[in-house]
Amino acid sequence: MVRQGSLLASRHSPLASGPGCEASLVPPVSIVRPPGLTMRWLPARCLLRPPWRPLAAPPRRRSSGPGRRWLLTTPIFYVNGPPHIGHLYSALLADALHRHRGLLRPGPGRLATGTDEHGLKIQQAAAAAGTSPPELCAQVSGLFRDLFCRAAVSFTDFIRTTEPRHRRAVQCFWAALQDRGLLYKDFYEGWYCTPDECFLTQAQITERPDAQGRPCKVSLESGHQVHWTKEENYMFKLSEFQEPLQKWLQGNRHVISPEPFYQVVRRWLEEDLPDLSVSRERSRLQWGIPVPGDSTQTIYVWVDALVNYLTVAGYPDAHHAWWPTAHHVVGKDILKFHAIYWPALLMAVGLDPPEQICVHSHWTVHGQKMSKSLGNVVDPVACFKQYTVDGFRYFLLRQGVPERDCDYYEEKVIKLVNSELADALGGLLNRCTASSINPSGIYPHFSESCFRKGSDHVDVEASGRALAEDYELVASVDHLPLQVTDYFEHFQIYKALESIVACVRQTNGFFQRHAPWKLCRDNPAEKCWLDTVLHVTLECLRIYGILLQPVIPATADKLLSRLAVKPEERTFTDLTFLPRYHGKPSPFEGRRLGPDMGTLFPRLETPGRRWMETKGLRP
Repeated sequence: MVRQGSLLASRHSPLASGPGCEASLVPPVSIVRPPGLTMRWLPARCLLRPPWRPLAAPPRRRSSGPGRRWLLTTPIFYVNGPPHIGHLYSALLADALHRHRGLLRPGPGRLATGTDEHGLKIQQAAAAAGTSPPELCAQVSGLFRDLFCRAAVSFTDFIRTTEPRHRRAVQCFWAALQDRGLLYKDFYEGWYCTPDECFLTQAQITERPDAQGRPCKVSLESGHQVHWTKEENYMFKLSEFQEPLQKWLQGNRHVISPEPFYQVVRRWLEEDLPDLSVSRERSRLQWGIPVPGDSTQTIYVWVDALVNYLTVAGYPDAHHAWWPTAHHVVGKDILKFHAIYWPALLMAVGLDPPEQICVHSHWTVHGQKMSKSLGNVVDPVACFKQYTVDGFRYFLLRQGVPERDCDYYEEKVIKLVNSELADALGGLLNRCTASSINPSGIYPHFSESCFRKGSDHVDVEASGRALAEDYELVASVDHLPLQVTDYFEHFQIYKALESIVACVRQTNGFFQRHAPWKLCRDNPAEKCWLDTVLHVTLECLRIYGILLQPVIPATADKLLSRLAVKPEERTFTDLTFLPRYHGKPSPFEGRRLGPDMGTLFPRLETPGRRWMETKGLRP
């Protein structure tokens, strides 16, 4: 479903996906209705029920709370090529949200991903490779599944659109549309781009010379060749859903996040909403699901692909337990399909739209769009080998800003990961657990007399050893879990990580400021303060470890294990920070630390240093 193209658009509904796809936001689309269209309707006997009436009000949203189900989904990825970092980014966003919700509140949750395997492009690619479509799909789908397993994506369902359960779901969905009188047959014609799987308007094409120097029509956006096509296919009465969609958005301001994308969809719905073609002639497209009861037509791949979200929910028999708790994570290039066509199709069959659509932008490489022709497509598996799995997960989620395109280059990854994971976080853990400073290897005791609690930091500072900056640290870390959760709930994972890193740096400042390595353990007063400094530092690290689990699960596990935090003590209900400061007992005080497993996160080498080492030179 992640592809450059769009839902098949006829002359009756030319779908404009014009230039600007790589900009910060998806630009508003103007849809032009060409004149001179002749329509031919299906006989009345084909309509099993009276025409469907639009909803009078937007569907109600279910209440939230502990124990509530949630269904998170990535797009299903088109198998026309191997995965790149853009695909991985979608999956990691969904994975981090899924892990965070599992730690935040108990309750059943699912994370679904998978591959989109039908379409003319797959049919042609298989023929060109001298293989069959099923063999090509199995091979590329396997690459996606292997990547997500290696990346520690915690998916609970990997759906392939070639599976029998999905075929049944699509056919039932089609029958529901047909039963409600929302499908009819019509002729259309226009410029069709096979690689992009979409029809284009005249404004979206240009003329360029081909490899032999002959003039040919191509897509302005992708540069792929187009050809004129005329077909008779089934149309979906999308035009009847403009008002229900507008009401749905008006009643659910946060249903599309971030806010700029919500505004984009609002502007789209101010334009005409023509009907859509939802099938293709089977003589042209054999690799797809046939239209039930019409052997001459194949269900269009975008309708097929969108229904995957219902398939993983158990449609058509057991989906009510999970729908509409769905939260879709999608790229901005497929926003229109998820924010307009998909909700309309769901309303058409009597189902509520998804609860939320989380939209992200794209990744560029040194400021350029990734493309095979430029040779700059980034292989995520190679990145894992170079930066480690957690290192690259951290980089993408820390640097990825959903509202705008983000840029990848090697030096940027190395600098960020070394600074924040290896030095700030790993260095802090290493310093406060070193045998020279904590020879007993335990979670030391906290002294209320050294770090007094009070509303006036000036007064307590005068009677203890903690400084005003230390109380600021305690306040920051105490507030951090709520701050991180708020950022996750608003699809701002990068801001959650920014806030954690800021606290990590504060803690390093606290540790450096009090220099526990200079304190004498033989002096009872200094030992009391030394243990308190170590206790506060370890408590900060415990909070950071729990909060970082959704983003860098392996590194967080290593950190928490070093602190002897048990697996059952790692949920967000265990985020009570520094209980001894609040006069409550601490389950960790006096507990022996876990085994030393070495460096928390290894420093990454710069390209120049690696080159010198391969030449036997000293950096």
